Amino acid sequence: MTIVTMTTDFGDKDYYVPSIKGAMLTRHRQLNLIDITHQIKKHDIVQAAFTLKNCWHCFPEGTIHVISVNNMGGDRNRFLVTVYKNHYFVVPDNGLLSLIFPTLPQVAYELPFSGLSIEPIRDVLAHAVGHIVKGNPIETVGKPAGDILQRLMFQPVTSQTQIRGSVIHIDDYGNVVLNITRTLFERVGKNRAFKLFFKRHDPIRKLSRHYNEVSMGDTLCLFNTDYLEIAIHTGRASEMLGLKVDDTVQIEFAP
Repeated sequence: MTIVTMTTDFGDKDYYVPSIKGAMLTRHRQLNLIDITHQIKKHDIVQAAFTLKNCWHCFPEGTIHVISVNNMGGDRNRFLVTVYKNHYFVVPDNGLLSLIFPTLPQVAYELPFSGLSIEPIRDVLAHAVGHIVKGNPIETVGKPAGDILQRLMFQPVTSQTQIRGSVIHIDDYGNVVLNITRTLFERVGKNRAFKLFFKRHDPIRKLSRHYNEVSMGDTLCLFNTDYLEIAIHTGRASEMLGLKVDDTVQIEFAP
């Protein structure tokens, strides 16, 4: 039974998601449909990419990942099908692929569609999934896509003693995720003492391993998956500290 994941900004109050699922099942009844989330902020491809890049690799090879967020965000009005590390991805050509992967897949195929309503989106997604599940050659799903739209995210700025980064995500607990990876932190920090500055709050001076390493209500930072996170033990850091997406932070390491 083929696994098909879905990541969308459709929400769960309308008929959009079930109509897409129904169209997929009509083409192939033996599907294991997994909802990653339908609560992506409307048109927010950065949030969609962050969510998917942190979970797609947890699924078995052969999984089909369907993403429908900001479908009209590009100039080309098309969906793409591509393969990356034996996973299939069906996405709008709006820059999502460049935000999910460190390097763009070498080959992608175009699935043109017309119209802004759910019907053409439903049909093109169901067609792509049905084509893959039936074992048809991926290169026959559509014509070669050529150039894929790329979007750039703000990257941390570094020096020998500093990292200047930004907030890229607020999770449902109010934890604040930064665009500073463990690899970057360790490469610049070299095991030196540090201070993490944000807004006008007192800096964080210690890297925690767990949320409960500090007292309830205290602020901490730790690596959750691969990204540095600012949190408050049993509190909502984003609200209590006044942090939001795109706010800047700075880490200063001892000379």
